[in-house]
Amino acid sequence: MPAPTDVPTDAPELTRSQLSGHLTVGNPKTAAAGLPAVASSLKHIYQRAGFGKGTKALLNLNQTGGFDCPSCAWPDPEDHRSSFEFCENGAKALASEATAKRATPAFFADHSLTDLAEMSDFELDQAGRLTQPMVLRSGSAHYQPLDWQDAFDLVARELNALGSPDGAVFYTSGRASNEAAFLYQLFVRDFGTNNLPDCSNMCHESSGLAMNTSVGVGKGTVTLRDLECADVIIIAGQNPGTNHPRMLSTLQKAVDGGTHIIAVNPLREAGLSGFMHPQHISGAMGKATALAKDFLPVKANGDMALFRGFAKALLEAGAQDEAFIAQHTTGFPAYKAQVESESWERIESLSGIAKSEIVRLAEIIAKRRKLITCWAMGLTQHHNAVATIREVIRLHLLIGAIGHEGAGLCPVRGHSNVQGDRTVGVFEKMPEWFHASLDREFSIKTPRAPGYDTVAAIQAMHEGKVGAFIALGGNFLQAAPDTAYTAEALRKCKLTVHIATKLNRSHLVHGTTALLLPCLGRSEADLRQDGEDQFVTVEDSMSVVHASHGVLAPASEHLLSETQIIAGMAAATLKHRSRIPYIELGQDYDLIRDHLSRIVPGMEDYNERVRQPSGFYMPNSARHLKWDTPEGRAVFHTDELTAFDPGADRLTLQTFRSHDQFNTTVYGPNDRYRGIGNERRVIFMNPDDVKARGLSPMQSVRITSHWNGVKREASPFVVIPYEMPRGCCAAYYPEASPLVPIDSMAALSHTPTSKSVAVTLQPV
Repeated sequence: MPAPTDVPTDAPELTRSQLSGHLTVGNPKTAAAGLPAVASSLKHIYQRAGFGKGTKALLNLNQTGGFDCPSCAWPDPEDHRSSFEFCENGAKALASEATAKRATPAFFADHSLTDLAEMSDFELDQAGRLTQPMVLRSGSAHYQPLDWQDAFDLVARELNALGSPDGAVFYTSGRASNEAAFLYQLFVRDFGTNNLPDCSNMCHESSGLAMNTSVGVGKGTVTLRDLECADVIIIAGQNPGTNHPRMLSTLQKAVDGGTHIIAVNPLREAGLSGFMHPQHISGAMGKATALAKDFLPVKANGDMALFRGFAKALLEAGAQDEAFIAQHTTGFPAYKAQVESESWERIESLSGIAKSEIVRLAEIIAKRRKLITCWAMGLTQHHNAVATIREVIRLHLLIGAIGHEGAGLCPVRGHSNVQGDRTVGVFEKMPEWFHASLDREFSIKTPRAPGYDTVAAIQAMHEGKVGAFIALGGNFLQAAPDTAYTAEALRKCKLTVHIATKLNRSHLVHGTTALLLPCLGRSEADLRQDGEDQFVTVEDSMSVVHASHGVLAPASEHLLSETQIIAGMAAATLKHRSRIPYIELGQDYDLIRDHLSRIVPGMEDYNERVRQPSGFYMPNSARHLKWDTPEGRAVFHTDELTAFDPGADRLTLQTFRSHDQFNTTVYGPNDRYRGIGNERRVIFMNPDDVKARGLSPMQSVRITSHWNGVKREASPFVVIPYEMPRGCCAAYYPEASPLVPIDSMAALSHTPTSKSVAVTLQPV
């Protein structure tokens, strides 16, 4: 259902609407990290947490016996960990969590909802840690404190007053621990619904679906060791310098060992070009290791055409691995015919890359064979995302580049435990075996009807089908597409609940009644009632499950862990209707892990194995050339080659992060790697596109997106000429999120198409 055309997409309570007036523009960087990254890391952590607390936190970050970084899901080295096993953005995320500032009840008494709405996203984050439960009652202008049991009872009354359990939506961000996520989905299914949308729906859902249907596993098939010994690594639609900076040290090791890196991206990013390792003398002195030997400035959504071009070049050269194809795959003849019938002219036109370049690189791939492809949201958030990722997989199947050392598939997850959350049941469509195991373990009968994914949940709220929205972490409003439409949907709920550590924009767009339930951060010590330390567990991008021990004193004596909060809500809501001892489970995470060891294959003896220094790997059948598909083989699907067409005189807009940002939490107005200072409302454009539209650098414009006859507008944005293909432009989210249509989704996966938005620009 499209948003009405008269909804203001730039209302001040939804997104900061004015320019700062202090924009500076410099040259983009040609390498990532180095001493500037060190200085930025220390500045953030010491200014916000203080020297003693900040030092303790940094020295325990990503260490054995320490806590897992609340930033990305890049894995930790197994053999040797530096004493400083963190990156700039990890330090920023930690600084935000460990800040000395507090958003106390006095803060909320001094700041009405209107006051808070006038703050920028950066200022909301700077307000500090939430210290105790807060409620916003109908008609009130201020959040007010209440005690935990009153908060749990309020949730219980609202949930039990719904006409059906399906009238509630339970969202999860990827930061929740395995223990919290498992207990959350157990509560939700015990309550009677599968409405468990999560951040994966908006990010890597396309990856999981493409991989499951092609190779039988929805997770990456490689390890860190594989990356270090690969012959060729293709990095497509991913910006590791900003989104996964610790990946750069792995890439440096690979390059030092002779790996050929090919970067595929509309923009030339610093982290794809070079890396100044701050813990190496050369890096500290400003000398960069060149990373990508080749940079392919692919058109936005031209990746599928590029990878089909690789396949065509390999087939024309007779470089396919016939033995692997015969032994391990099905569907190859039809795919071969499809590729051979595709013209080079169309491949060049859709990808923006010349045939000669594609053929040259295909020869390198064919010669070396040990190929790994890494990708992220630049591939997953398009209309043809599933088909594009299956095209990547088909390239690997074509040359047998999967299931052996130095070869495989590497979708790089953004949130620190988004993969673990899905493993333990946070998904609106879990398979039957999981439901059966859950039922058997707890003597319950879980519902089987699929629940709402993220987009469907927003639409259901907008249509009045949902009365309660509960979020386990995250910044739902600004992570979701079509900000104004999503805001309207949230406001139609009777109850909105956010389990969170800090204030964000989502907390200001609320239902009739709203709750803020403050939880411990990943870095904070989690004590049982008997005073004994507890730990939680997470799963990284490469399927390693490991422990995370918080070490800092909690920000407030009133905080509970996410797991305890979920247990309290479940016990208050279900009471005698359930035999599951939620309070007991919330007090002893070993009990939760014991249940998981009997429910999830690969988690057997969970408590014993996760106490090993590096944890343990979850099973990955494709890594061992076992294909868990209905066909019993890896599948060459035949997807029609497509690319997004924005229409005549329109540009294709992609939304992305600034360097001074962590996911949907805005830390500051700078983007050091792209040369932007003191401003977020900018739009990057090819210089020729700027001239062709009669615009000028630094000019303010209104952006209008077009989809199914509906226009959405966001203004003002400043034009920044930048090296990128003609017909493409880019802007930061969440500022540009109001332009992403709610009903524009990837086929099959329903992921919002935040990288394929048709826009026009007008001067303001």
